[in-house]
Amino acid sequence: MNRTTSQPRIKYLKVKNFRALRDVEFNDLGALTVLLGPNGSGKSTVFDVFAFLSECFELGLRRAWDKRGRAKELRTRNANGPITIEIKYQELNYPIITYHLSVDEIAGSPTVVEEWLQWRRGSRGKPFRFLEYREGKGRAVSGELPDEQDQRMEMPLKSADLLAVNALGQFEEHPRVAALREFITGWYVSYLSAEQARGQPEAGPQERLSRTGDNLANVIQYLAEQHPSRLEEIFKVLRQRVPRIDKVITETMPDGRLLLQIKDAPFSHPILARFASDGTLKMLAYLVLLYDPTPPPFIGIEEPENFLHPRLLSDLAEECRKAASRTQLLATTHSPFFLNALRADEVWVLWRDEQGYTQSKRVSDIPGVADFVKHGALLGHLWMEGYFGVGDPFVS
Repeated sequence: MNRTTSQPRIKYLKVKNFRALRDVEFNDLGALTVLLGPNGSGKSTVFDVFAFLSECFELGLRRAWDKRGRAKELRTRNANGPITIEIKYQELNYPIITYHLSVDEIAGSPTVVEEWLQWRRGSRGKPFRFLEYREGKGRAVSGELPDEQDQRMEMPLKSADLLAVNALGQFEEHPRVAALREFITGWYVSYLSAEQARGQPEAGPQERLSRTGDNLANVIQYLAEQHPSRLEEIFKVLRQRVPRIDKVITETMPDGRLLLQIKDAPFSHPILARFASDGTLKMLAYLVLLYDPTPPPFIGIEEPENFLHPRLLSDLAEECRKAASRTQLLATTHSPFFLNALRADEVWVLWRDEQGYTQSKRVSDIPGVADFVKHGALLGHLWMEGYFGVGDPFVS
């Protein structure tokens, strides 16, 4: 894969005992990954794995755990053992690093039962763990390129619900740990809402769109002041997707609130954003996110087809692919229109087996799909006509 970004990239994800994800793996993840499947297949659960891990670093394990109903709701039904998340990721010019996190509930409290980081130095080197913790006690190897000969530092944590990477990643003597912490805390896992985007926030430019999009006006104000050419690029694309839109305007009110207005091409006066259509606001928010001058290292978008006209979805998929040249992007969908613009190696189909657990398969690995695509078939049509063999909402 040609890397056109210096951002780290996730190569692999493994999840065990997280709701319906009894034991699921995703190998060789690319810059753009789309999860396909009917309602209840586990798409949103995979999406929430990234949100959970991000919140563990941002808010702390206990809050992320409690928010999801603790072990009673998080642990896979009829399963024992900890909830485990394992990712393999790669920084530019460094070997692939594996991050492993296992969490269980002990005496009613979430506990990090195992957390480690390892890499393989060289093609034939033995895997080496340069951070290893259990229940708040463990050690880490310092240095830019930690190796077996380097000094191990015993650094107990204050409590067993703290993540070692989050704690040690704040110290400059652990640059590889700090790089992972910065990577995960920089993720953008969105739950964009057209309703939230209609609000009138306090005035003041903001660099990054919030997860709900309630600061859309602030980000447009920031782009107008700091990146006007990028904002005009966003407006140009928006006009192509919604032809009657001329431009978007922010205006500071006397009471300090920021007003977002949308101007239609035929009319001289703009309308307030709260009277604009859901689809227009969602498309504007997606474009602001995807054209971010300094994008987050990972972006998650759940069901981008919501509120958008089906004919806009192929264009949105192309915008996602363009953005994936500068960041890594994960989306969930059950729209054949969005799927039609994708490649088979970019899509994973999810379904539930007879025991109720999520299974997954890359669409390019499904027999026959490559031949159909070679002869001009579109993935959305193949899926709806049952050629995938799995993930059909009408077949148990």
